[in-house]
Amino acid sequence: MMHQRSPSDIQSNPLLPGYPFNAWLVAGLTPVTASGALDFFIDRPSGMKGYILNLTIKGRGQVFKGAEMFHCEPGDMLLFEPETPHYYGRAHNSTSWFHRWIYFRPRSYWIDWLNWEEKVQGVGRLRLTEEHLAEFDKIFSHIEEANNSGRRFAEEVAMNLLERLLLRAVEEDPRSREKIRDPRVIEACQYINRHLASDDKIEDIASHVCLSPSRLTHLFSEQMGINLLRWREEQRIIRARLLLQTTKESVAGIGREVGYDDQLYFSRIFRKRVGVSPSEYRRQSLEGEETADNVETTDEVEEEITEEPIRALS
Repeated sequence: MMHQRSPSDIQSNPLLPGYPFNAWLVAGLTPVTASGALDFFIDRPSGMKGYILNLTIKGRGQVFKGAEMFHCEPGDMLLFEPETPHYYGRAHNSTSWFHRWIYFRPRSYWIDWLNWEEKVQGVGRLRLTEEHLAEFDKIFSHIEEANNSGRRFAEEVAMNLLERLLLRAVEEDPRSREKIRDPRVIEACQYINRHLASDDKIEDIASHVCLSPSRLTHLFSEQMGINLLRWREEQRIIRARLLLQTTKESVAGIGREVGYDDQLYFSRIFRKRVGVSPSEYRRQSLEGEETADNVETTDEVEEEITEEPIRALS
């Protein structure tokens, strides 16, 4: 039996199955109690496009099953990498599992901070002390509040708070060998991301971070592994791809928003980096979503669900 999901069927609550997660960042708190409405296992065999941070604040959760199964308790923070299988829910021997979570698509210079030392099946693990749990719980809460505030720069504020959270995680990981990047390089990256529509010269960015143009150029290439202008171009294309996927804005409008006033030039750069034109990329993305929305139910699957309630998305 095939079911085609109509636009009105799309879930608006990220705690329930069917939520699309088409955003840079989504955050929330899932209060799972035994036999409650949220007491089911999340089962995403192919994972998700972005990352998910998960912090247990009460009760006990179970991640995976079989030989790879492990439990998470208050103070356990997990990082699910893109396309990592998801299988988790309340542990059967616990009456509850309250966990905060953040789904996000990272800024490119965060990547080293997302390579946690301890991993199980692509899931990073970090154990926090009771003192640090209170601190991280508060940051998670502030990220959710900022992102849902509806204020003009809500997403930017939430992303900046998330950056702080990731840096704190790196600091508290006793096994981490990652060296924190020079704060001036980080500030240059942040400045560029805030001004993608501007055609700032290297001199302008260097002045903002109090470095000479030559010093910034050398330091940026050394720490990022790519020159500054090429990195900015990559950020523009990343933002353009997301806008093409999640908005109905015209290709010309998206080009202007990411710094390309000439639509033909924008299309040429986009095709060079992505392999297809912006219009074709949008069409393929929409077709991909429609395919993912087709749900096939068989007697065998129905029997498995009867034995153990599992839902595909939350």
